[in-house]
Amino acid sequence: MADLYLSEIYIYPIKSLGGISLQVAEVEDRGLRYDRRWMLVDAQGKFLTQRQHAQMALLQVSLQQEGLLVRHRQETITPLSIPFEASAPSQDKVEVRVWDDTVLAEEVSAEANAWFTEALGMHARLVRMPEQSLRQVDPRYATQGEIVSFADGYPFLIIGQASLDDLNSRLERPVPMDRFRPNFVFRGGVPFEEDTWVDFTIGGQPFKGVKPCARCILTTVDQETAVKSPEPLRTLATYRQQNNKVMFGQNLLHSATGTLRVGDAVEVLSRK
Repeated sequence: MADLYLSEIYIYPIKSLGGISLQVAEVEDRGLRYDRRWMLVDAQGKFLTQRQHAQMALLQVSLQQEGLLVRHRQETITPLSIPFEASAPSQDKVEVRVWDDTVLAEEVSAEANAWFTEALGMHARLVRMPEQSLRQVDPRYATQGEIVSFADGYPFLIIGQASLDDLNSRLERPVPMDRFRPNFVFRGGVPFEEDTWVDFTIGGQPFKGVKPCARCILTTVDQETAVKSPEPLRTLATYRQQNNKVMFGQNLLHSATGTLRVGDAVEVLSRK
């Protein structure tokens, strides 16, 4: 086994809902296939997340042959099936907002809207990002005009298992990796060594570390119960602050598409 290797892969098809662990994943132009290609918005088209609505953690998404299946972890609500592809080319286009970006999206269906409104106890609409909708990564970091899905800002997030282990050694109650919603987890190396990576490969695929990930209150939501607590943000703030922001994980860009597998070697080519 390589000194550094990919140990976990995750996608989050619907932004801010439960993630899916994969053994194999396809790297596409705007990130991993199906990652954050759907999103819940309010009546004004503004994105909804666990930051304000912790109950979103209770909705678990799984991949089926033809699409997604969404279940409620606690309530006896009939699961919702969502096809991968739009049901009709004339699907309604709507403008939605993710942070400061306005993005053209497709409303999935009235059925999906009703399901999420009931499941979450608040008005919610499900939208999908069509292929022709091109959301640019922040040009301060993206030099090649890279695009991204409905993720907060970047196509990928990587975290070292050693970094989580270091954090957990400081906590009274350890937290799982799902608090931080990475796409990639690697094993090997020292805590927070991903902070220093610039150019590196995973399974021969090129990636670039471009910006530490600033963490928010979403990390304080238990992904099994939707219960909030002060940790781990309170402890992270004691030793991971940079410019008044708490950093954990590295945001990535990529320059090629391909297939990644758990166990792939990670090779660091240049560091800060």
